Amino acid sequence: MSLLRLVPGFMLSLHPSPLQITKFLDSQMAWRQILSFNKRLLSIPSNSVAGLASFSSKSNPYIVKVGIPEFLNGVGKGVEQHVEKLESEFGDLQKLLVARTIKLKRIGLKCQERKLILKYAHKYRLGLWRPRAEPVKS
Repeated sequence: MSLLRLVPGFMLSLHPSPLQITKFLDSQMAWRQILSFNKRLLSIPSNSVAGLASFSSKSNPYIVKVGIPEFLNGVGKGVEQHVEKLESEFGDLQKLLVARTIKLKRIGLKCQERKLILKYAHKYRLGLWRPRAEPVKS
């Protein structure tokens, strides 16, 4: 029985079984999808995102200067009462953004306050959140 080579690495006999036909068609379909996806990627201009999310670890520069007091006021929920402690310990916001929970614990922050600060610091670093420029009216 002779074999017919249709795709490199894939052998198909002259009288294939239904299972062989299904596997062959599935592999062909997969290759077509991969190639068409690559063609679409190559045709998209590099500065557009066309359906693909663009994430960056660098946060965008903000118009409003954000310091520790503005950051903590933006977080709210009682953490703004620790502005003096955190400013004396860290000095600027960039050092607070990379602080670890043990350092915040040694300063005397409660667990829930540490969690809030670390959660919003992570969002701020990723550029997903920033404090409001004006205070919230209640």
